[in-house]
Amino acid sequence: MIHEALLWSPADKGRADCALCAHRCAIAPGRWGICGVRENRAGALVTHAYGEVVAANVDPIEKKPFYHFLPGTTSLSIAAAGCNFKCGFCQNWQISQDRAPSRTVTPEQTLKLAQQYAADGNIGVAYTYNEPFIWYEYVRDTAPLIQAAGLHNVLVTNGIVEQEPLEELLPYIDAMNVDIKSMSERFYLEHCKGQALPARQTVERAFGRVSVEITNLIIPGQNDSEDELRALVDWAASVSPDLPLHFSAYHPDYEFDAPPTPPATLRLAYELAREKLKYVYVGNLHLDGTTDTACPGCGAVVVSRRGMSAAPSGLDPQGRCAACGSGVNIRL
Repeated sequence: MIHEALLWSPADKGRADCALCAHRCAIAPGRWGICGVRENRAGALVTHAYGEVVAANVDPIEKKPFYHFLPGTTSLSIAAAGCNFKCGFCQNWQISQDRAPSRTVTPEQTLKLAQQYAADGNIGVAYTYNEPFIWYEYVRDTAPLIQAAGLHNVLVTNGIVEQEPLEELLPYIDAMNVDIKSMSERFYLEHCKGQALPARQTVERAFGRVSVEITNLIIPGQNDSEDELRALVDWAASVSPDLPLHFSAYHPDYEFDAPPTPPATLRLAYELAREKLKYVYVGNLHLDGTTDTACPGCGAVVVSRRGMSAAPSGLDPQGRCAACGSGVNIRL
């Protein structure tokens, strides 16, 4: 569905200057932004993504991954096509980089679908799989409906968004998982065709206002050095030692053919991060002891996990450790 875009201004020679993300695309008439969904039509910016759903599934919240937000529940997970990054290692490239087939779903229809699944434990809507901020107009219209119905909105994002749209959406968002791909500007420029800093700024602005977790996909030979891992951990700890960090195992996909992430690298990353962060996890590859949540006070397991299932049996109703009463940064 073609829909009027927000967050842009007219410029010389019919150009439309987009202010949605850090690319700040200056789009000439008849051209598209980097995201592949915003087009300048005769001097006016429109989006082709509004309501165009390319994927819709009910997923465990742990799959996003969220380990500190309503563990053991599910979310209606929806996506549009397109992305404001061009990552050669993308594991959802069929929808982020290609023109995937879609069907039009209005915000009201998304609400109705989320409500239908609520009886089975669905907590709301996850905007995921591709980059949700390029779907800004649709999320902006849908999220308030979900919230007003007593359900939740969560974002799985690369964090590349300007401050104004972020601030506009945050009052309607309950949780965010932000992908911090590397601490290296070179890595972002070479492999993602974008900047590194905006993702970290998104985390810093959102932490403490919504439930925030971060994920780092470790790619052999690219962002797996001990120095880079330590830099990531140091920055995360500077935001808060309570910030949950997920290390994720890479596998060859799209344009990347590097071998999968070795278990030893993931174990090293986990141990380094545990020196400064209270909550560290490993995903996409099973390593004993890296998926449960332990109380930072007494060490008791407060949430046990097996695959995508979670049992928060060690928490009291207020989200504290049932063994010692210590606070645990988990929203029940």
